[in-house]
Amino acid sequence: MLQLQCGKQVYLQKPIIYPPRMSRLAAASDRPTVSAAASVADGLGQRLLTIYRPGAQLPSEAEMAADFGVSRITIREALKILSGRGLVAIARGKRAVVTQPDGAMFGAFLTSLLKSDPKSLFDLLQVRRSLEIQSVILATRHASRAGLAAVEGALSAMRAAAAVIDAGAAGPEAEQEFHRADVRFHEALALSGGNRVLTYLFEAMESSLLEAFATSHRGQRLAGQTMENLCQTHALILRHVSAREEKAAVEAMTAILDNAEANLRDAVGNV
Repeated sequence: MLQLQCGKQVYLQKPIIYPPRMSRLAAASDRPTVSAAASVADGLGQRLLTIYRPGAQLPSEAEMAADFGVSRITIREALKILSGRGLVAIARGKRAVVTQPDGAMFGAFLTSLLKSDPKSLFDLLQVRRSLEIQSVILATRHASRAGLAAVEGALSAMRAAAAVIDAGAAGPEAEQEFHRADVRFHEALALSGGNRVLTYLFEAMESSLLEAFATSHRGQRLAGQTMENLCQTHALILRHVSAREEKAAVEAMTAILDNAEANLRDAVGNV
């Protein structure tokens, strides 16, 4: 107690005790705000990319709360944010597990964009021009025998579906199988080049490519082209890549993209 004397009277006053200084995140621990959880998610996300491998379990919520100086509720919200980004898998009563990013969110965004705005089909094609040309260049330089076999396997699946479609007895299932095999062809080509980022982008675009290929196919029918015509242009790419003929492979890929653009315009018009 402190004595304060004023004239003849003495007053007793309790000392003022100030709380210890807290970090910004710790101050938010009592009241988990969006910003606090987002800050923790960003910090934890950096660790996921630099320290933890896919499949690894994260520390307990209590351990992470002590580490970041926040409440367990804030940690829980941060994990939900990371789960939404596709970086962790969370389940009640279990520790969060680091996942392998698969581009699902990016792919969902592209598919939604294609369905809502026909012009985005041409935006996607412009992006594909850069990616596909780089893909075929790297494949020509680095594709192994196994990589080329994967490309050839996708082409064989395209031809099997094309034979059924061109015979006129095919339903939607055969057309879908053709487009899936077509996407696998381009994915395998990217994978054979050895660039992981490029491969990831093709995998992320898979659903949007299926949408674009189906639309292009409508224009292809209007132009009187058969599915075997498309198989032949893809076979030409494989032949040049296998022979390490970079310039010819690029020209063959450019021809496919030019044809795809023309088919898209026939299908949806000049938007």
